Amino acid sequence: MSTKNNKKKAKGGVAKMFDRFSTVATRVTGRPIAFIIAFVIIVLWAVSGPIFHYSDTWQLVINTGTTIITFLMVFVIQQSQNKDTMALQLKLNELIASSKDASNRLIDVEDLTPEELEILKKFYIHLSSLAEKESDFKKMHSIEEAAERHKSKLKAMDKR
Repeated sequence: MSTKNNKKKAKGGVAKMFDRFSTVATRVTGRPIAFIIAFVIIVLWAVSGPIFHYSDTWQLVINTGTTIITFLMVFVIQQSQNKDTMALQLKLNELIASSKDASNRLIDVEDLTPEELEILKKFYIHLSSLAEKESDFKKMHSIEEAAERHKSKLKAMDKR
């Protein structure tokens, strides 16, 4: 049993290290200075072409470098994207769960099948078409409704 726990700790440690690395890497590579450095490298490579007589090796250097970096960045960016997506979903779930008027059926909606998502989409398209039929803009979910909901939330907070 301790071997199993050690394996879990090792996997967790690697996952945490990769998460930290991907967070830092995406922050660093997403800054203007990273673009400038990459641009300067390409300019230096292009300028060095005549020195190396535009040889196959000269071309191979940039092709290999960019291929390796691109290949590795796919995994780093995907890790960061997965984390951001999960955080966003959790925030949306919290908003849905905390709103008395929101349907809790939409919590974890990202886990539904494509067919189930299509059914939900049709439902919201139907709601949208009902709203479009209203000739009076104020009859739709309005600013007045939002203000009224805000007042009721303030009253609920005052009661606490």
